[in-house]
Amino acid sequence: MDKTSKIYVAGHRGLAGSAILRALQEQGYTNLVTRTHAELDLEDGAATQRFFEQERPDVVFLAAAKVGGIQANNTYPVDFLMSNLLIQSNIFRAAHACAVERLIFLGSSCIYPRDCPQPIKEEYLLTGPLEPTNRPYALAKIAGVEMCWSYNRQHGTKWLAAMPTNLYGPGDNYDLNNSHVLPALIRKMHDAKQADAKEVVLWGSGTPKREFLYVDDLANALVFLASLDSARYDALTHPSLCPLINVGSGEDLSIRALAETIAKVVGYTGEFVQDTSKPDGTMRKIMDVSKVRNLGWAPTIDLRTGIKKAYDNYLCSQA
Repeated sequence: MDKTSKIYVAGHRGLAGSAILRALQEQGYTNLVTRTHAELDLEDGAATQRFFEQERPDVVFLAAAKVGGIQANNTYPVDFLMSNLLIQSNIFRAAHACAVERLIFLGSSCIYPRDCPQPIKEEYLLTGPLEPTNRPYALAKIAGVEMCWSYNRQHGTKWLAAMPTNLYGPGDNYDLNNSHVLPALIRKMHDAKQADAKEVVLWGSGTPKREFLYVDDLANALVFLASLDSARYDALTHPSLCPLINVGSGEDLSIRALAETIAKVVGYTGEFVQDTSKPDGTMRKIMDVSKVRNLGWAPTIDLRTGIKKAYDNYLCSQA
């Protein structure tokens, strides 16, 4: 991948996709292709095929997906399963037909078994049961990993599946009913500060530990992977190996510690109350990122700095 390669970012308006587009622009890539959902429905196989035949991209970042929190996953399991399978299948089929050189498929750490050893290594995939609350979404993403590998084995493609940890940053969803824990806590702390609330209720015991990655760090990792020299990139996508690589910070903290950090950034000075009637979920979830680190990539934005950037973005969105 060079600065003039034609690069298609699928899902460029989402949290990850918009960060990938920013990273490419900032690094001087000039031949970028995007389509909004209104311009191209990726669940439409014929339309997707026509688009690829027209544009003929050299590189594809597949960040388009139907995503949501626990409530949405539980309410609409068919939507999460079918939409993601259709989007992935259509893009993979069209990308192969149009001889796309490199494709980076973006998945999620939820593909790994709920109770697998920590930190989570790539080889733990399919070694145990999934978290039930997002199993349809996880299965669709696992299918995407298998599609990458299957195309590499059968057709000699060089497609890579990158699995990020919990992401946050510009473009995140701050809806309290349908967001992930970090943006939800930013919203909670901000609302409590505005209302001069004496306390904020946190779900569970506060002891489970989670890992977080600022989305611009993820984007830089994906661009780094897509632009690797042939020897290193070919080694990642060799047909004999599952083309799977974790991308994370390699550090985690408790939900309680996360809440305290966010409160300091937001300026909320009230108390926390733990609602232990609510579930904790998995007690620890952290990625083993030695594979990507050994290639030469590392994140540059620490958690407190990232939270400050995310909070500033949230304030701008409310202005």
